Amino acid sequence: MTGGGAGPRATVVHIITLLEWGGAQENTLHTVESLDPVRFDRVLVCGRGGMLDARAAGIPSLRVAFVDDLVREVVPWRDAKAFFALRSLLREEKRKAPGIPLIVHTHSSKAGILGRAAARAAGADLVIHSIHGFGFHEGQPSAVRAFYVAAERLASRWTDAFVAVSEENIRTGETAGIFRRERCRLIRSGFDTGRFLRGSREAGRRILGIGEGEQVVGTVAVFKPQKAPLDFVEVARRVASELPGVRFAMVGDGELRPDAEGAAAAAGLAGRFSFPGWRKEMPDILAAFDVFLLTSRWEGLPKVVPQAMIAGIPVVATAADGTKEVVEHGVDGILAPPGDVGSLSRGVVDILSGRTRLRAGSKRERLLREFDQDGMVRAQERLYSELLAGKGFAGWSS
Repeated sequence: MTGGGAGPRATVVHIITLLEWGGAQENTLHTVESLDPVRFDRVLVCGRGGMLDARAAGIPSLRVAFVDDLVREVVPWRDAKAFFALRSLLREEKRKAPGIPLIVHTHSSKAGILGRAAARAAGADLVIHSIHGFGFHEGQPSAVRAFYVAAERLASRWTDAFVAVSEENIRTGETAGIFRRERCRLIRSGFDTGRFLRGSREAGRRILGIGEGEQVVGTVAVFKPQKAPLDFVEVARRVASELPGVRFAMVGDGELRPDAEGAAAAAGLAGRFSFPGWRKEMPDILAAFDVFLLTSRWEGLPKVVPQAMIAGIPVVATAADGTKEVVEHGVDGILAPPGDVGSLSRGVVDILSGRTRLRAGSKRERLLREFDQDGMVRAQERLYSELLAGKGFAGWSS
């Protein structure tokens, strides 16, 4: 049941909704770039128009296919067209490589539902879904949440295994009746951990336009409802009322950036905010912060939190999902319930004023190992091999 030659081969098709800037997207790109090319023929499928499209197109020997109707919003007629396009693409992969197992690995909620349905219809040999946070959360209307949970339960029937970036997401999936614990593998979303040991505080402050003697509270995030950027601005307003010299930096971009800029201006803080957009010098930018603040309402496990911790920056964050698996309240960070801007503000003020002293960087060695990006890829390769061996494909080890 293999393609012959020196050893077993498989075609791996990763499907993600949009290559915007974010942890799930970077995780997926590094995976398809680093999977063993001797064993895996790699294909990436996504919607068109993401900031990382060009990076994907530049990965050697990776085949990239864009599906124009694969969009983040729920648009029934476009979703139907995307399903048929995905099914056709996957059927073509099966036709081109008879006898070679076809693995379909989906990411994110929209691509996860449509991609797994298309994989089932196309006769894929192995279907895996990575959870980078769920599309449902407590803040949604009950009918909307019930719809998304039902969709995930249905797609679970077409899924051989799940990958989660946090234990909290595994517990959520179990509680919602989407899967049993034994069907899900914990694989942290890795990154180049060593880069965050080499950040330059001076270079980061030049990028942000902030002087060395000024205190800075910063974040790195997509400006979308999940990340609650207006909560960041409200925390900034409260911090500034007690510590008038503090500066703030919101690094990133997205649909709510104009709202955040407007809120900062309305609070009289426009001159104390930096909005540099996305920057590639992330280790330098994190090194420039005195406090890293994340106001997310829900999460998988945001990679920027362990990145800040490796850089030795105190973290103040909401205790959303996987964040509380790496930040220990009162030791290397301060945690507060999602939406609790009062507790977040007090945490920031206490750190900047010296009333709270944290051991930032105390988990550095553990995080360097746990979030190693090559370890992430090797763990996924082992999962593929185990599952293919379990399905009877010769040459794959369990």
